[in-house]
Amino acid sequence: MKWPVCASLSLMLMASSCQNGGPSSYRPTKQELRLNIHSEPPSLDLRKATDVTSVSVIRMCFEGLVSLDENGMAVPAIAERFEHSDDYTTFTFYLRDAKWSDGQPVTAHDFERTWKTMLLPTFPCEFASDLFILKNGEAAKLGRCSVEEVGVQAVDARTLVVKLDHSVPYFFSLTAVHAFFAVPEHIVSAHPDWADNSTEKFVGNGPFQMKEWRHHNFIEVQKNPHYWDQEKVRLERIFLTLIEDESTELTMFENAELDWAGSPMSTLPIDAMASLKKKQEVTTYPMSGVYYYVFNTKEFPFNNIHIRRAFSLCINRKAIIDNITQSEQVPAMAMIPPTIWKEERRYFQDHDLKEARREFDLGLEELNITLSQFPPITLSFNSASAHHKIAQAIQEQWQRTFGIRIRLENKEWKVFLDEMRHYKFQVARMGGIASFKDPTTFLDFYRYLSSSNNNSQWTNPRFTELLEQSEKIFDQQERTALLMEAEKILIDEMPIAPIYFYTGSYMKKPYVKGVYISDMCDVNFKMAYVETK
Repeated sequence: MKWPVCASLSLMLMASSCQNGGPSSYRPTKQELRLNIHSEPPSLDLRKATDVTSVSVIRMCFEGLVSLDENGMAVPAIAERFEHSDDYTTFTFYLRDAKWSDGQPVTAHDFERTWKTMLLPTFPCEFASDLFILKNGEAAKLGRCSVEEVGVQAVDARTLVVKLDHSVPYFFSLTAVHAFFAVPEHIVSAHPDWADNSTEKFVGNGPFQMKEWRHHNFIEVQKNPHYWDQEKVRLERIFLTLIEDESTELTMFENAELDWAGSPMSTLPIDAMASLKKKQEVTTYPMSGVYYYVFNTKEFPFNNIHIRRAFSLCINRKAIIDNITQSEQVPAMAMIPPTIWKEERRYFQDHDLKEARREFDLGLEELNITLSQFPPITLSFNSASAHHKIAQAIQEQWQRTFGIRIRLENKEWKVFLDEMRHYKFQVARMGGIASFKDPTTFLDFYRYLSSSNNNSQWTNPRFTELLEQSEKIFDQQERTALLMEAEKILIDEMPIAPIYFYTGSYMKKPYVKGVYISDMCDVNFKMAYVETK
């Protein structure tokens, strides 16, 4: 971590606070917002970014064909209007007169070329499976047909026609996900490194544009004068510090150096949650996400279903929530969050030690080993105090219950992601946030062995078959039944151990207004503003 710039900024802001009578009396004088994101974004190329940190910044600088309003409904964005066929397989978008931040027009060709590029077999896009609903999308990614046969076509500069592989009634909402945004083709074709730094090549079409990205120090975005709806954008600048330590972030917030602390772009320190809640200074909201551990099912001993089940059943989820996270999370005995499925689903009992020991003994028997031959297990997680404390609690639970050795391995975020992609782990912490309000946003992680988010390397033919069948069903009850059967298979075979359903907790200064946060971890600063002196 490089500190000098952040340190000098801190001194400057603290001096400003003192001149105004101390942190508690600080009031902004300009339309500027100061935030923190927990880590350096691994990539700001929207065709490659998969993590919340990167996507949060991308959403400031880019906009899709539609946006979601506060009720989760699709509303016009780059497309001023849109329509669909009766069977929800063909969608047409009519683009408004929108411009990129360099003044060049945003065209339907940008969207067509971006989507087709992500489906090239050689292009490194980890969420390309999100585009498999396009006609021939999966076939193109697997090299079975040309990307030119994919069901997206710019009829002209302002008209985009999309043909899907099957009926998808929620497709309009799906295009609000960053996987369906566009990049400026006139830039990316000439400058492959366009998204690596804050230069004139970093061009977007959102309410803000990149001003400066000083790696491992800060990111600054400013109002985009070419944004089609720029008259509604009141903030002139958003300043993002890059500080991993949650306690430092909280201190900066309390010293009036930040206007916001915590979710969705960072986290509050869990050691402070109890006192902050007593003071009623924290806002907590349910999120469509699940915190879980993933097992590498191709590696011994987690190639055995009974060992995976034993490790999952052993976890005391309620104790973790009550004593560590303390943010009103719900223990997860299923994969799909209650914000998406209201139906009660408990596929196993929390902290079922009797069943855990029985499964562990069955696993030893099938692996033909004794307890003394059971290898040490490495539990991996990325840097954050909450992840570390949860790992310590589960380490103690596993060691006490099974009499085995558990090693903890803490990795910097970018390194952690790289090792997950290359399956260099035994058990690792992971989390999933819904991209759209449908169970498949989670189940599709494990549909195929080749799915980009399938770090577990688990596959099940019946599970895949159920997901494929659900695509052909228009009746919602029948479709839900198929997806619930798929979820049950996933939980029964335990390539993952769900731990709790996410909530978000944040603190903001009372003068910060108009920030919209969805339960899918999206935060929209388009209408945000600060009440100035």
